[in-house]
Amino acid sequence: MIKVLRYAHDKYPWFLAISMGFIAITFVVGMGWWGFGEQSGNVVAKVGDLSISRDEFRRAHENMYRFYKDKVPGEFKDETIKQFVIEQVVESRLWLIAAKDMGLSVSDADLLDSITQIPDFQKNGTFDPLIYQRLLAANHMTPAIFEAAQVKELLGNKARMMVRDAVALTPAEIDEGQALMTRQQDPDPAKAQAAKDRVFQDILFQKQQRALMAFQESLKSQIPIKIHREML
Repeated sequence: MIKVLRYAHDKYPWFLAISMGFIAITFVVGMGWWGFGEQSGNVVAKVGDLSISRDEFRRAHENMYRFYKDKVPGEFKDETIKQFVIEQVVESRLWLIAAKDMGLSVSDADLLDSITQIPDFQKNGTFDPLIYQRLLAANHMTPAIFEAAQVKELLGNKARMMVRDAVALTPAEIDEGQALMTRQQDPDPAKAQAAKDRVFQDILFQKQQRALMAFQESLKSQIPIKIHREML
């Protein structure tokens, strides 16, 4: 079931930013970028010095539940949604901390480009400010809150990109790809080259994914994470 939720998240990534925006707002309203004090209400989780209050989690959970009910066929247990939401929140915090340690930042141009490229905010292939505002309003979100969440998403993605870009194929892996191509050689030169490119792209992609997972697990082992599951 979690795999289904992750697939929907990959298909509608902007919505996750909206849902998590209710949590992300605590970063920018009087608390600073990289940490904040205790919020009103009980804390359901802490990732390093970053706290997540019960109210913030509930708002994200409610938005996420409505989204999957509307967008994804089938029934989802409430506990499954809760587990997915808390995992996503924790992982996003880990990558934010990584981005800080890497000295990364997001410019206004980066933010503008990312928002205008989201298909749901476009009309006839062009960003439409009215659609943008209406869609956010329909999800009980202001542009300021969404944009703050989007900055966090971009920072996390930049940190992931740094890890991915550090990965390269070894001579042994290149030989493995060459051997695979020898067994699947297409007589058409153009198709053979395209197939070769796909093979090496797939090998590199799989290695990059393993590197990302390993880096994330390393973050989990280094950064204190406390989840009060009884409060979710």
